[in-house]
Amino acid sequence: MEYLGVWEKIKNPDFNYPEFGVIGQEAGTNRFIMSAGQWIDRTKAIGMLVKAGRYGGTFAHKDIAFHFAMWLSPEFQIYLINAFQRLKDDENNRLNLEWSVQRTISKINYHIHTDAIKENLIPKEITRQQAGFVYANEADLLNVALFGTTAKERRDRNPGKTGNIRDHAALEQLVVLSNMESINALLIKPGLTQGQRLLQLNQVAITQMRSLIENKTIKRLNDQK
Repeated sequence: MEYLGVWEKIKNPDFNYPEFGVIGQEAGTNRFIMSAGQWIDRTKAIGMLVKAGRYGGTFAHKDIAFHFAMWLSPEFQIYLINAFQRLKDDENNRLNLEWSVQRTISKINYHIHTDAIKENLIPKEITRQQAGFVYANEADLLNVALFGTTAKERRDRNPGKTGNIRDHAALEQLVVLSNMESINALLIKPGLTQGQRLLQLNQVAITQMRSLIENKTIKRLNDQK
């Protein structure tokens, strides 16, 4: 019962927590009886579901089902922990692969040498109005320099689209973005305003994107996606 209350408090904004407190007091008496349906009705719980009829029954969210099964069976708990550890090992292996890709990307930064241009990826020069605008944070400053828009502006233009602006970036854009973060840190030290830094970062983005478009290593990585 305590676990159900904590789970609902975390997962369910409409959970009737005061009523849960009343139930907790009642649970200490010998006459206490509560069905899953009563629990749902009294607390507005969402972690469990009761269906009537031929194919009905009591169903629970997997978190609750796992917890209940572990309470019933120590053997099940051991199997579940082993499965979790195996999945974490798989995740770590994937992270190691991503680290190798990052090393490859770092090498690419030493080979910015071609001049080919792909118009749909080359950043546009920002306007004076954009340069004079004070952005909420440095991340949006970089977004405008590279993508020509803030994260919020992108969300407003694409309602319902999942992920942030950088989740949908091309590999070339991510390489340039990584470089721009370091350059921005250097530009901050002498006290340049956001508008001054935005103009310089935008030019950096344009120049480097032009150089990276036809880079052979980048092409191979894109082909492997």
